[in-house]
Amino acid sequence: MISRLFATFARCAFAGALTIAAAAPAFAEEPPTNGGAITFALSPEPPFVLTSINTTLQMGIVGSKIMEPLMALGVDLEMRPVLATSWEISPDGLTYTFHLREGVTWHDGEPFTSADVQFTIMDVLKKLHPRGRSAFAKVTAVETPDEHTAILKLSEPAPPLLVALASGYEAPMTPKHVFGGTDIPANPAINQPIGTGPFVFKEWEKGNYILLEKNPDYWDAGKPHLDRIVFRIINDASARAAGLESGEIDIAGLSPVPLTDMVRLQDDPDLTITTDGYAYMSPFMLMEVNTRKPPLDDRRVRQAIAYAVNRDLMTKIVWMGYGKPATSPIPSPVEAFHAAEGTIPAYPYDTAKAEALLDEAGYPMKGGKRFSITIDPIPLGTDYVRTAEFIKQQLGKVGIDASIRSQDLPTFFKRVYTDYDFDIDSLYYGAFADPTQGVQRLFWSKSIQPGVVYSNPTGYANPEMDRLLEAAQSENDPEKRKALYLDMQALAMTDLSVIPLMETRFATIASAKLKNHTITADGVIGGSFADAYLIAD
Repeated sequence: MISRLFATFARCAFAGALTIAAAAPAFAEEPPTNGGAITFALSPEPPFVLTSINTTLQMGIVGSKIMEPLMALGVDLEMRPVLATSWEISPDGLTYTFHLREGVTWHDGEPFTSADVQFTIMDVLKKLHPRGRSAFAKVTAVETPDEHTAILKLSEPAPPLLVALASGYEAPMTPKHVFGGTDIPANPAINQPIGTGPFVFKEWEKGNYILLEKNPDYWDAGKPHLDRIVFRIINDASARAAGLESGEIDIAGLSPVPLTDMVRLQDDPDLTITTDGYAYMSPFMLMEVNTRKPPLDDRRVRQAIAYAVNRDLMTKIVWMGYGKPATSPIPSPVEAFHAAEGTIPAYPYDTAKAEALLDEAGYPMKGGKRFSITIDPIPLGTDYVRTAEFIKQQLGKVGIDASIRSQDLPTFFKRVYTDYDFDIDSLYYGAFADPTQGVQRLFWSKSIQPGVVYSNPTGYANPEMDRLLEAAQSENDPEKRKALYLDMQALAMTDLSVIPLMETRFATIASAKLKNHTITADGVIGGSFADAYLIAD
């Protein structure tokens, strides 16, 4: 599916001058009904709601109902208009012209204009977005000849640009009149978001719920169909499962229940389970290793850790088979660039090799222990804690004494991405359709930006890696791009500042009465729910 997604923007980027009109999304067969409220189980509670500066998925789930992108990708991977009605790309790939929808207003009544597009791309996405520094690196200016035309000027072609803009999670338009000239992360509006979307932020009772209400002035006449969405903060996975079964909860995403409960829920006729809506993200689990400090600054130690973790067993035992062991930082769903088996260094489970490397690095076993490290799992539920516990047990077999540190999400973000006060973490990233969009940030030295989450916290800086990544950013020849990314993967799997663990398979569980909740490639994470509705009893 990801290779089809790449083909979508490849056609746009390489075909010369073209005007793109959008395909209609696929809808449920029943005519939509209006009214009603739904409860969406959310965990953990996001620290704020603005994914243009922090791409935590829980922020996207809430923010995408409030803030909108220029375009969206349907589950059929066809582009469809949102705030842009059409767009053209010049034959040389250096000019993108977007024609904006007229009559759109922000929730506070101010008009949405090309100035907002310019501000979002140049001042927010390029500077503060975890992936924006690479995805929009070639955008040098956004011209605004009138209020409804935005012209992006590029220094070189940027093949993944359209797809990077086609998600309410990845690239929500951000109001200039609210955030312009301010310290954006400190602006109070990150907790009271203002958008153009089908739902308006109403109330946030910390630790309990976030309430959104229908936008009566939404530009798409007759929508949204729902009156309100209540995001209930439910951190206990068993409580989420019970709520879905009882009907107290209408929908939850990102595999919201214990995997041991998934089989039972699959047989419940009142529920639907889908893995659609995650193609845009292509998630995978990994460990980030802080290369700034010994013993982790030694490549042999990092390689030993990779040999010491049985990824096959972890996938089966911890994740109940809802995934696939990872062998590269570009996961296999990104078929156009994924390195085939045998073409790059591999680390099958081998404790003997792990111990030999640790001995060679100068860390012999003494009293059953070589050295101690701390694991910081991302605090997104019990499955991530269990992953850290599995890694701890595996490392203990080769003499690495690992302790697990628990914390809330804001503390995790500050520790890992601002203070760099960690040894290894374990979490998931989105690889997305193109490595420039999702993978480059992990290895590019220019992605080391204190305070920017999901952006090279390991301190890894290798001039050869930078050269490969920067060459691939603007290479128009697909075969040459693939060759560059094969070399990049070989280097990444040699240096191992990031240790791939598992290609993740997420699921969304919903009431059978809730229709059209997943009609875009970014699903519940980036979909607006403008088309979602409840069928009558």
